[in-house]
Amino acid sequence: MTKRRVLRLSGKDTREFLQGLVTNDIGKLSKSAVYAALLTPQGKYIADFFLVADGDDVLLDVHATLADPLLQRLSMYKLRAAVTIEPTDLHVHRGQGDVPPDGFADPRMPELGWRALRDTPQTDDTVNWDALRVAHLIPETGVELTPDTFILEAGFERLNGVDFRKGCYVGQEVTARMKHKTELRKGLARVHVEGAAEVGTPLMAEGKPAGTLFTQSGGAGIAYLRFDRAEGTMEADAARVTRADMPENASN
Repeated sequence: MTKRRVLRLSGKDTREFLQGLVTNDIGKLSKSAVYAALLTPQGKYIADFFLVADGDDVLLDVHATLADPLLQRLSMYKLRAAVTIEPTDLHVHRGQGDVPPDGFADPRMPELGWRALRDTPQTDDTVNWDALRVAHLIPETGVELTPDTFILEAGFERLNGVDFRKGCYVGQEVTARMKHKTELRKGLARVHVEGAAEVGTPLMAEGKPAGTLFTQSGGAGIAYLRFDRAEGTMEADAARVTRADMPENASN
């Protein structure tokens, strides 16, 4: 069973309201689901979610642990806008293969399959999602995505989670500056892992902090790295870790 909750946003100002808050372009809802995030004014992560059009309403699919805080924050931003935000009893389903008639393709990348919002819980999910996430470097809410995260370091541009042409949103200035004025010196990357270490174990390289090891599956993992130090073999407690790839726009 997926640990997700679904909120419903309704009212004549809903899309304009979201457009001024989230990292992606709400206009895309006319063609597909949208993956986006809400940031602090300092550009740091608050929540990531999927947005799906339901007539004039918008359904928001978010990790269960973030649903109540997100509803509270969105309500704070609402002010006098004609928007109603309320929880629903819908359940998130996901899978691989052909997209079902009531589903939608995961907007992050085709390899992540489909999602659907239904009245009953899912009982037939047998996909190893951690292995899939590791293979395609997909960050997860509460694991790789935390309040210290800058979304470009987490790969949101690659995952279709941010639009640089849509105009202002909360945290836009910092995000745009990271995109256009700096090279990423830190970020998520795939790594090879010999041994095992707890999620969140610090990585050390030649006695210096080099990052943090997160999700692991089948001898591979996702790590947050300082690229200038993540050369050669790193240690995460008893595990030995080496880089498997490197973001194209990272700098050593």
